[in-house]
Amino acid sequence: MEEPIPTPQIHTTSPRVYKTLNIFFFICACVLGGYYLFSAPPVVNNNREAVIHISSSDTITSLAQELEVRNIIRYDFVLRGMLLFLGPDFRLEIGDYRFKKEQPVWKIAWQIYTQRHDVVPIRVTLREGITNADITRILSDNISAFRKDLFVTDARYRQGYLFPDTYFFYPLSTTDEILDELSGNFKKRTRSLTADIEKSGKSLEDIIVMASIIEKEAKGQDDASMISGILWKRIKIGMPLQADAAPITYRETGLPKEPIGNPGLVSIRASVYPTDSAYLYYLHDKKGQIHYAKTYDEHRRNISLYLR
Repeated sequence: MEEPIPTPQIHTTSPRVYKTLNIFFFICACVLGGYYLFSAPPVVNNNREAVIHISSSDTITSLAQELEVRNIIRYDFVLRGMLLFLGPDFRLEIGDYRFKKEQPVWKIAWQIYTQRHDVVPIRVTLREGITNADITRILSDNISAFRKDLFVTDARYRQGYLFPDTYFFYPLSTTDEILDELSGNFKKRTRSLTADIEKSGKSLEDIIVMASIIEKEAKGQDDASMISGILWKRIKIGMPLQADAAPITYRETGLPKEPIGNPGLVSIRASVYPTDSAYLYYLHDKKGQIHYAKTYDEHRRNISLYLR
């Protein structure tokens, strides 16, 4: 009796092995895809860098979209995801940012997150007593993208409330950002005087108008407080201010309708805290020394002694 011929065994891959292979290939695809999304630079562009201005109205979404349009990143959604991952409460810092092109998106995200501008800010010093016209000229001379027409219009009724100080702006800083910085500094520096201004019975507007005159009339802190007392006394008795800094005060009594410049803190404090004295007149000699007088006759003698 012949032995039966054995049936050949057919080996098949088990479903478990197929599942393992699928997971392996899926992970490889994710790794490669992730590497591409997070590390691949955008398309090559002849312009190797770009300066982008982030304003207060920008969001992570709008910024990411602009960077994609400018070929700084390849996919805006990747940058959005990375910034949200780095800090859910992250807020953009306004200013100019210089981005190098053809670098991975994670480097762009880290630059934004760490607020590394890579743009040197422009130092601008505004002296005490400066007018809005002077501010306009200085900013126009120093900031390349400065819109003189917008600034003149938007700052029209803010003279006196743009605090003179040293500021740092970016070449693409907007008019609103500059005005917010100057007026915000004014509020911050004068906040401690608010209660005493209310106690004085004078409005903030009158305090600032007087301070703007004191700024140009006085030569220092001691002079400022004394001159403040004299000028407030003149208003109280109905006498014209007769301040050389504001010619209209020779023709009209009371304060001018608006500040004649942007006073510094010394003059503002002098306006709030005037020095009471018996004097009603003052003048500065050719060396800048001040001379006070109680009566007009004494004042005339001082004019003869020190100005002729």
